[in-house]
Amino acid sequence: MNSEGQEARGLPGRNLEAVSSHVVRRPEAATDDPGEIARDIAAVGRLEAIPTLLEVLCELTGMGFTAVARVTDKTWTLCAVKDEINFGLKPGGQLELETTLCIEAKRSRSAIVIDHASQNPQYRDHHTPRLYKIESYVSVPIVFASGRYFGNLCAIDPRPAKVTDPKVIGTFQRFARLIAVQLEGELLRENSENALRDERAASELREQFMAILGHDLRNPLQAVAMSSAFIEKRAADSVLKEMAARISTNVRRMSALIDDILDFARGKLGHGIDVDINSRADVNVALTEVVRELQDGQPGREMSVDIRVARAVRCDIGRLQQVTSNLVANALTHGDRERPVRVSAFTDDADFVLQVSNEGEPIPGEALAKIFEPFWRHSIAPHRQGLGLGLSICSQIVRAHNGTLSVTSTREAGTTFSVRLPL
Repeated sequence: MNSEGQEARGLPGRNLEAVSSHVVRRPEAATDDPGEIARDIAAVGRLEAIPTLLEVLCELTGMGFTAVARVTDKTWTLCAVKDEINFGLKPGGQLELETTLCIEAKRSRSAIVIDHASQNPQYRDHHTPRLYKIESYVSVPIVFASGRYFGNLCAIDPRPAKVTDPKVIGTFQRFARLIAVQLEGELLRENSENALRDERAASELREQFMAILGHDLRNPLQAVAMSSAFIEKRAADSVLKEMAARISTNVRRMSALIDDILDFARGKLGHGIDVDINSRADVNVALTEVVRELQDGQPGREMSVDIRVARAVRCDIGRLQQVTSNLVANALTHGDRERPVRVSAFTDDADFVLQVSNEGEPIPGEALAKIFEPFWRHSIAPHRQGLGLGLSICSQIVRAHNGTLSVTSTREAGTTFSVRLPL
């Protein structure tokens, strides 16, 4: 509406001088998250019904300014507006919170409605109507079903208006509830879309992470392994041979760490560890090979091995070998070096059973519940090796076979890890 139209209505015309000193212009003056406020303004702007609702309220009340405001404990921000009195705010504009009546509506969670402020005993001396030179005023809370307070549906005008009529108040309250329902749904939809984008980004990050581990790290490691093997084979100097052998040992250890991290990434960041389950009749041979390799690596350690699997076992044989290797290596590392490590494998009526036992200091009771968690390591171990992923990976592999992995540990009986896979 132009200034001539305003004068015809008895309005004061554009009166921004009183308003401008209370408009928050600097971003640093508002202490709420600007990104969250901007998101809420955009969400209100996407609701196609808002302009129509504000126009209806102007026509119903005769007031020249209706708006949806985002009201927090720190800021008052305009989200949508119908302005026929040239109040001067646009969406995104902010007022000093304590200069508004909306903050009082927020604190009481009830509507504030004024027909004629200068003649109202409660509000004739109130700073808000005097500051902004308004006579009629409505502010109704917009509250989500979750209980979250979003803001206010409000209206102002320099002229008095009959707005305390129950029908007028009821219309404002119904419109406020309608805005709350639509706005909450819009924000939930936006959150879902953001979560989907985040998941896609995380999926891409997982793929990059797996590629780095599986390719970019293995290639230089393979070059180191080949070089150390060449030096160890060709060098005549015994010291040089020993250094090359030490490099080869560390390369194998690094390769094992990469394998563990890859399995952990697949299990925790992806969709679980992949297994290729088939009926295998060669379990005895496969497990014996694993135990022999570990025994060859520590020829001074005594091992008691009893592998007698009488039936075919449905399993991923490579993964079963990995479980066996991790459990036996764990026993060799943490068990009493003067006592044997016992390995047994057999089948009963329902399950394939693998048991690995060692004697020595028992696992503390409070640690047993955490022992299959990633990055957990024996706090009592004199030698801490690896990343603490081995037992967690074993647990995931067994779970992928629909089996169970358990542990018991006492000073008298020692520590025993038991794997049971259904036949």
